[in-house]
Amino acid sequence: MRKRHLLVVDDEPMNLEIIREYLDAEDYALDLVESAEAAWRRLETAPAYDLVILDRMMPGMNGIELLKRMKADARFRPIPVIMQTAASEPGQVREGILAGAFYYLAKPYEPATLLAIVRAALADLDDREAARRHAAAHVQAMELLDAAEFRLADLAQVGPLIEVLASLCPAPDLAASGLTELLVNAIEHGNLGITYADKKRLRLDGGWEREVARRRALPEYRDRQVRVRVARRPDCFEFTVSDEGGGFDWRRYLDFDPERAADPNGRGIAMARLLYFSRLEYQGCGNTVVATVALADRGL
Repeated sequence: MRKRHLLVVDDEPMNLEIIREYLDAEDYALDLVESAEAAWRRLETAPAYDLVILDRMMPGMNGIELLKRMKADARFRPIPVIMQTAASEPGQVREGILAGAFYYLAKPYEPATLLAIVRAALADLDDREAARRHAAAHVQAMELLDAAEFRLADLAQVGPLIEVLASLCPAPDLAASGLTELLVNAIEHGNLGITYADKKRLRLDGGWEREVARRRALPEYRDRQVRVRVARRPDCFEFTVSDEGGGFDWRRYLDFDPERAADPNGRGIAMARLLYFSRLEYQGCGNTVVATVALADRGL
């Protein structure tokens, strides 16, 4: 597996060294810079980065300004950004997340928290890249589709299915991210009964994948399926995802909760609703969700 390339941006040299020490055992390739301006130059000239750890408050261009600049540039938009800052008021956290910081760390934080969030960010990046792979090859055939139904049971099946589903959408990268969140949520939280607190703990201690595999083998879970139905409407595609679990209180997760901003999980539904879908509607107890992607941008 290739070495991951991380860019760390903080105007305090001591903070840079602390982060280097925290991440030293992970065998990442780290570039450390002391300003947003220097970070932008690195982004434009260095080999592609897998992740940016970005301080919010810096002289000159601040972290929010650099983040917005990155997300406005197609070259750097896919790079996950962890915003780290002492500015942890709910409004400040929300501003950072809406600007594109999918992860938020309030100083001071423990090494285990940073490591868990870095791993989660890189895992999400891998999921998105797998979902994008070969998607263009499906476009012409999938434009003939009116309706279809798929079933899956395992996380390993999510990527290949997302390749097909995302190819229907005007912005496949964004659709892949949103649909991945819904399918993973249906398998983990729905069919396998892994709660928000469970996943947070498992992400922090590195036991998440083992627990998913363990539960998949249990008699009460092994036959459960997630069903994905896609239907073409005159102006949109509708994706309906249903699991066999007991549902959950989805209302808590439709909007950003700044109190959960530093957790390594729990923001995906809100991000999907805000950025990826024109409409996101949970039904009944929460074990069915309908996501709508408008087709106007492709003129279909």
